[in-house]
Amino acid sequence: MAAKIKKGDKVVVLAGRDKGKTGSVLQVIPTDTRAVVQGINLIRKHTKQTAAQEAGIYTREAPIHLSNLALADKNGKATRVGFTTTKDGTKVRVARSTGDVIDG
Repeated sequence: MAAKIKKGDKVVVLAGRDKGKTGSVLQVIPTDTRAVVQGINLIRKHTKQTAAQEAGIYTREAPIHLSNLALADKNGKATRVGFTTTKDGTKVRVARSTGDVIDG
């Protein structure tokens, strides 16, 4: 199955405490159908001191379910993603709201 949301995409949060916020996808976890988005779903992590890092409370992004994300179109609004083939036969992602090609 082709991925509708990929690393580097700009997405809009549809549900949860960060609803309406936008961010860039840092990582996609297809086995859990989740993604890590920059600045979204922030958690506070308490860590012990190790040889590599200091002890303390760190803020980092937690994965968010893909059903709560939508790709942002060129206007920054949430849009659905479809697929089409170009004249040379390559499969590309298309924004359903505008019809614009998302992939280069």
